Amino acid sequence: MNKELMEALDILEKEKGVSKAALFDAIDASLRKACENNFGSAENITVNIDRETCDFSIYSTKEIVEKVEDPATQITVEKAKEINPKAALGETVNVEIRSKEFGRIAAQNAKSIILQKIREEERQTVSEYFNSRAHDIMTGVVQRVMNGIISVNLGKADAILTKDDIIPGETFVPTQHVKVYVVGMRDGGKGPRVQISRTKANMVKRLFEMEVAEIKEGIVEIKAISREAGSRTKMAVWSNDSNVDPIGACIGINGSRINPIVDELHGEKIDIVHWDDNPAILVENALSPAKVVAVAADEDEHSALVVVPDNQLSLAIGMKGQNARLAAKLTGYKIDIKSESQAREEGLFDDYDEEYEENYEENYEEFGNYDETEE
Repeated sequence: MNKELMEALDILEKEKGVSKAALFDAIDASLRKACENNFGSAENITVNIDRETCDFSIYSTKEIVEKVEDPATQITVEKAKEINPKAALGETVNVEIRSKEFGRIAAQNAKSIILQKIREEERQTVSEYFNSRAHDIMTGVVQRVMNGIISVNLGKADAILTKDDIIPGETFVPTQHVKVYVVGMRDGGKGPRVQISRTKANMVKRLFEMEVAEIKEGIVEIKAISREAGSRTKMAVWSNDSNVDPIGACIGINGSRINPIVDELHGEKIDIVHWDDNPAILVENALSPAKVVAVAADEDEHSALVVVPDNQLSLAIGMKGQNARLAAKLTGYKIDIKSESQAREEGLFDDYDEEYEENYEENYEEFGNYDETEE
């Protein structure tokens, strides 16, 4: 029996990740509880478990008295001498308890304690594992598809992709392998649950970190990212090596690095721009592919006024405001975009035009004979 118990503990530790130490503690607690249920008390109970062989023994320490008033804690001299011939009145003796003496209810309660401990330890192990994988990409297998909700098996646990966690337009079938971003653990009605998603901006970031060697090595950094899943992502990158082009590193030769990511995201457009510590330049870069005439950034208010050519206004704003919205999320600045004609009508260029004319007249007097057609 003890050999079978040890084999069972080995299997639980290997397959469920429940440590044998925790299981031995559960067995100890279950035996004490069985004694309490069977004899009314467990205060005088001693449980010894050999964790190498699984042999165990249970003893009840009883006081030797002339007349027994509490059978759970007392024993007569005559009975005590059967255990220890030298036993004397007023001393104590250890009386062995055999588990087969437990009643059915006591045994059932003991079993319940062990099973509960196994479930608790299993949940704890799973929780610790997925907490360590939080903000990482994992590959799971689709189990079920029902009413737009996808059940994904991640090996140690199942997780759910809700409609909000699925890229618009993508479909899944059972047994399909799918990459998901592990958000973390959240409390559920039946214990902690793994929270996963395919729509988080950080999923795109992690995909680039997995695909681009320069990012893994710390040469290229992803400074900021904003995303509207299924449609477009903007990502600002920076290189710590002047000889490495961060945008080129992320795209790869003939798109060899970015194309697998776009395929994984079902054709989602990805704009990669240069990061700059100067907020005005960063805002200008973030509005790519639109061209920018001028940017006035207020660092205190985290706002920026952007002027673009008249024919670039719709491109800068984007369809339904998407380009401007993603640029604002990327930079953290509230962006107000105006065309050149709007800016001039509002007098935003008055100071600039006056300064330009003064500088032009001064420069013309000094370099008036310069032929612009000559090199």
